Amino acid sequence: MPGDQEKPFYLAMSEAQRAERVRRLKARLRRCTICPRRCRVDRLAGEAGKCGAADTVIVSSAGPHFGEESVLVGSGGSGTIFFVYCNLACVFCQNWPISRGVERGETVTIEDLAAMMLRLQRQGCENINLVTPTPYLYQIAAAIDRAAAGGLRLPVVYNSSGYEAVTSLRLLDGFIDIYMPDAKYSSDLAGELYSGVRGYYTHLQKALKEMQRQVGDLALGRRGTVYRGLLVRHLVMPGGAAGTAALARFLKKEISPACAVNVMAQYYPAYRAGEFPALNRRITAAEYRSARDAVQKAGLRLID
Repeated sequence: MPGDQEKPFYLAMSEAQRAERVRRLKARLRRCTICPRRCRVDRLAGEAGKCGAADTVIVSSAGPHFGEESVLVGSGGSGTIFFVYCNLACVFCQNWPISRGVERGETVTIEDLAAMMLRLQRQGCENINLVTPTPYLYQIAAAIDRAAAGGLRLPVVYNSSGYEAVTSLRLLDGFIDIYMPDAKYSSDLAGELYSGVRGYYTHLQKALKEMQRQVGDLALGRRGTVYRGLLVRHLVMPGGAAGTAALARFLKKEISPACAVNVMAQYYPAYRAGEFPALNRRITAAEYRSARDAVQKAGLRLID
């Protein structure tokens, strides 16, 4: 079991505090403002937002995952729960059958979701890794609350697109131990062109500041796995479309000189990328080296 320093934040919250946060997150679904899209549909009445999610949670899969960063995997694997739907519409999405809802997945209740978390803990996973959680913040917070009452003691990872509303993130404060957002672009224009949303970088910068405020720099426990902190993922894209150097400068100046970053090389032209000539190829070795060098030049902490 973790030492006191490594205990998840949610164990320090009272049941009343958790219940109040859950209530307020639920209220945001009445005219949905969970994310910056601000669809204002009544998801509690079954109306779907632009992400595709309505009033129920849909899960694609749940289980130990050994393909994440080594600091997440440890010996037991990262306990991933893959949610169907995403609040972005990236034209190059490698998981588009899940993010666009083509793969229907399994509809689960809050009780089911809590049971999944406890099952992953029993399986020996190092953490609970919530993949594309943004559409389901109310249900996730409610499930963490119930799982904590049932004995959950693992850190919770928020593995998201980075397109977050700070007002929602503040309500998650205490539920999340590790934030792991994708930092896709250092340009609002790229976000609009390639991910179908307005103000991506503007919202990402605000979200990263709030995430850092809540959890701080990445911290490893006695077993060498992360128990708290911010880990930024950045996918290198063809032709420098992601704007790596500008992002690295922002992270150093505005987030932390010790900010942890995983510079990822696995881009390939998936989904609709063939419709965009600039994206219709893999990245070169030189492009990857250039992006990694930009992060190293900024003095940030590289994580693989």
